[in-house]
Formats: sequence, C-alpha cells, structure tokens
Amino acid sequence: MADLTTNYLGLHLRTPIVASAGPFSGDADGLRRLRDSGAAAIVLPSLFQEQIEHDTTEIDRLYTLNTNSFDEATSFFPELDDYNTGPDTYLDLIETAKELVDVPVLASLNGTSLGGWQRYARLIEDAGADAIELNLYAVAADPERDAASIEEEQRTLVEMVVRDVSIPVAVKISPYYSSLASFVLALQDAGASGVVMFNRFYAPDLDLETLDVLPRIHLSTAAELTLPLRWIGITRELLHISIGASTGVHGGHDSAKLLLAGADVTMTTSSLLIHGPGHLTTIERELEEWMDAHAYHTVAEMRGAARRESAADPSAYERANYIGNLTKFASGFRSAATVSLQHYR
Repeated sequence: MADLTTNYLGLHLRTPIVASAGPFSGDADGLRRLRDSGAAAIVLPSLFQEQIEHDTTEIDRLYTLNTNSFDEATSFFPELDDYNTGPDTYLDLIETAKELVDVPVLASLNGTSLGGWQRYARLIEDAGADAIELNLYAVAADPERDAASIEEEQRTLVEMVVRDVSIPVAVKISPYYSSLASFVLALQDAGASGVVMFNRFYAPDLDLETLDVLPRIHLSTAAELTLPLRWIGITRELLHISIGASTGVHGGHDSAKLLLAGADVTMTTSSLLIHGPGHLTTIERELEEWMDAHAYHTVAEMRGAARRESAADPSAYERANYIGNLTKFASGFRSAATVSLQHYR
C-alpha cells in the first residue's frame, strides 16, 4: 500500500489532499465534515484587506466623533467588542477550527496593496493558525501602473508579512504575470515558504435587460487542471519552497498528475461543493490505487517525476505543445470529416 504522507510548508501531512478555502471551511459543521472525510489540512476562507480597512476606518470614526463635546458624552462610545463582525470573528473561526480538527489549519489573508491591515497576520498567528495563505487577488486594470511596479509592491508585501510572523507563509497567485517564473522566484527570495497555483478570478457578466454588471461564480472543471500543471512542471526545478496545486482537482488522477509535475499538495473546493466533503475519501482512494498500480511507493518518489526537466520532451511544457496540439487537432478533425462524408455517400 502506498505511503501518501507529504510535507507542505514544513508541515507533515497524512496525504497530499487539502481542502482549500470555501464554504465548508467557514463554520463548525463544515469543519467537522472535512475532518471526518480525511482532509490532510484545511484552508479557511479569506479575511479580506477591505474588511480590515473598513473596520479600522469605522472604529476610528466612532472614537473621533464628537471628541470636542462634553466629557459626559464619552459614555456614548461603544466598546470594541461590539464590533467583532469582521476581523475579530475571523480570529474566533481560527480558534474554533483548532479546537475541532487535528490537522493543520491555514488562515487566508486576501490583499495586494501595502497598508496597516498587515498587522493582522500576527493576530492570525496568535489565534493559533499553523500557516498563512496570502492571497494576491488583484486585477491589474490601472493603465498608470506598469507590471514591474505592481509586482514589486506585491513582493514587498510578501516580505513584510513574512517578517512579521514566525509561521510559514504560502502565496496564492494568479497565472496572469508577464513573467510568471521570474515572479515566483521573487516570492521565494522574499521569504515565502510556498506558492499556490492558481487563483481563479471571478469574471463579471452582463444582464442584457438592465445592463447591470453581475458577479458570476463558476465552479472549476477538471479541464482547468492543465494551467497549473504546466507552470508547476516548469517551475518545480527552480524552487526549493513548497508548491500547492489548486484549480481543476476533481479526482485522484488529477491529484496524481499535479504531484508528478512537482506539486507537494493538491487542493480542492469545487469538487467538494459538487459531491460533498466525503469526496475527499474518493480522491484519496483513487490516488492510492493509481500509485499502487504504477509501483509508486511514496508521494516523495512520484513528486516531480514528470516535471519539465525530467519529461521525455521538455519542450511539450512550452510552445512546442501549441504546435503539436494544433497538428493533432487538425489531423483528428480531417479524419472525423472523412468518416462523416463516407457515411453520407
């Protein structure tokens, strides 16, 4: 029987199958279900930069309102405990998770610009989180800011968060960097303990009747696996830090592919929303069966076995794959068309 244990961010995990941030990791009942289904680690939903800054602004406004009024008016000011609807509630969730599960709990901080919100990384550590997943979720839509300045600010942000805490920090990124390989190396140099590939941006839609811009959430599919697969396979040789694979993990074979490319763990949420938390057990069983069938005894043995440098055709991870795919598709299309014509003759 295969040994599924792995290490991620310096944490020892029973398997490489991690429950990523989602509705199930946001409350006590969901946490119990993830625990009972065998999640090797759990990533909590994100605490957003906007939430922290909003709470800070509101508290400052309340405490400065009427500051020149009579002293008796000071009894009007509320206690801070009355305003625990944002960051403080999140710290409570961390403590609850640590009480309910016996696997590593990763808190998620979602922010991209420098600001006072960064001090919450230390509060997250104090609340008991085993690691932080720093979620760099930003759409670079400002034409006044070039790629270099955005990437440097994000690198500095990672450096500052890493400096402020003693627990590991993984950085979850999007695939939309002008030189992704260079950027993940910069994150490693900034002190990140790992990188997670990738964020899925939620794209807007239009209501054709009202012309309102509407948010749309689409769950991932296994077809989206190819994007993290490519970049994990390319960057594995470059990095000595951990790599988490996210997006498109719906079964044990998906997990196996990403581990072979070089991931240390594979993360899933969409598959759990479709099938329920118990699907974690299915992913684990399928991965173990595949490893046994292909004579892999440990996850460490298979990790990176098909990365770019080890692949029979390393160029398949890059542009040559584009040419090959077009050639195969065209050939297949012509064959299908020939069969169809013969059918109608």
